[in-house]
Amino acid sequence: MRQLVNSFLPGAGVFMRRPALAGFFVNLTMDSSGVFKYHRDMLSRYGRGSSLALGWRDRHSQLVRFEVLAKIGDLDGKSVLDVGCGHGDLLTFLLERYLDLGSYCGVDFIPEMIEEAKGRFEGPAVSFWPVSFMSATLPVYDYVLASGSLNYAGNDPDYIYKAINRLFKLTRVGLGFNLLRSVAYEGVLTAYDPEDILTYCRTLCAKVVLITNYDPEDFTIYLYK
Repeated sequence: MRQLVNSFLPGAGVFMRRPALAGFFVNLTMDSSGVFKYHRDMLSRYGRGSSLALGWRDRHSQLVRFEVLAKIGDLDGKSVLDVGCGHGDLLTFLLERYLDLGSYCGVDFIPEMIEEAKGRFEGPAVSFWPVSFMSATLPVYDYVLASGSLNYAGNDPDYIYKAINRLFKLTRVGLGFNLLRSVAYEGVLTAYDPEDILTYCRTLCAKVVLITNYDPEDFTIYLYK
């Protein structure tokens, strides 16, 4: 039942993709109203279906981050939690590389994003929940992935550490996330020092991997149980 095919035809496996509906990506940090406004302004400016409306500089910026996150481990047969899933772009990416992906859950604070995602995907092994990962009661997954969803500025200087700690508790095998290390200007988005984040992650587990060689503005960290 888990076997998937590249065409994602209905009935081909547990994951079935409906015709794509355009949308945009977002997740919650401290100031949810600011995040809502930011992405709705981007959507109004660039239109649905544009990577710019998602907050990415371009489509390549999104995909190169997915590529790094997807290398955290062999995801075939594994459960995955996608934090800040938007309308499910990461799921599309994973299905093209892992034909036996066990199960997938995407969470996003903005209900409109979840509605878009549910319109694109269906199947007993895929789910989307309109919740905040920081406050919702969530089950444990083999892998937890967060692409771009931890980059928003907020009022709590310790938020990023609380978020990483929270996400690590939700994983059975490993957590992978990316963060910005530079931003053009401080506003909705914020940047982090890779070494500072690495140091904190090493307080949570012994095996931590820092990756910095794919984009000058970004870095990815894997944490393993």
